[in-house]
Amino acid sequence: MKAPKVLEHIKPAHIACTKDDIAPIVVMPGDPLRAKYIAENFLSEAKLVSDTRGMFAYTGYYKDTRVTVMGHGMGMPSMSIYAFELFYFFGVEKIIRVGTCGGLIPELNVPDLILVDSAYNEGNFAYSYNGDPTHLVYPHQSLNKTIAKTAEEMHLHIYEGTIMSTEQFGFYSDNEHVLARVPKNIRIIGEEMEAFALFHIANSFDKQSSCILTVVDSKFSKEFMSQEDREKSLNESIKLALESIIK
Repeated sequence: MKAPKVLEHIKPAHIACTKDDIAPIVVMPGDPLRAKYIAENFLSEAKLVSDTRGMFAYTGYYKDTRVTVMGHGMGMPSMSIYAFELFYFFGVEKIIRVGTCGGLIPELNVPDLILVDSAYNEGNFAYSYNGDPTHLVYPHQSLNKTIAKTAEEMHLHIYEGTIMSTEQFGFYSDNEHVLARVPKNIRIIGEEMEAFALFHIANSFDKQSSCILTVVDSKFSKEFMSQEDREKSLNESIKLALESIIK
């Protein structure tokens, strides 16, 4: 599986900085303001290196290791733009997405953590990207093992399983008919909107990617994490991602 060809004269259209401004390891939340929060609260010597279209990218140091934190926006199209540019134009080697999801099994509660071990998508993203007809993609196994081991060292309980990357926000759609068509041998434990694109693009470049999710709502509960609570409750997943990506 290979990445699509890009014309030689093409330059990145959505990240405005030099290649040296971006570290080879990147932590990506969806919200650019969360990227700002991570930079200000977890990195030292953090510098804003790109803010095109309001999508902030900061580069600084976490425990003496140079790291970039950048937002990726909402949905697979937005994620695909930034992941592709980071891998193709800026030579990034590893990306960990830190995001949120809805829980789809009764065992998951707010704010449990999920380490995604595969991502399912019913649509045609993979085929449109590089002609691959797959609907199930995987993160980098050694990176996932590092995250799982780091979570154990941090005494964090983390669920591992398959999530579904959808083309729409779950609360604003009826996804039961989509879930009903998932192959019976695939158990979906949560839903979000970006991991499939990240994994597929990373795999096309033979680069490393992974995804850590915080459950912010559940189909089995009326509990819903507020915008204010998300900022504080995501600290565990942020620290887990940073501790893992520097190893």
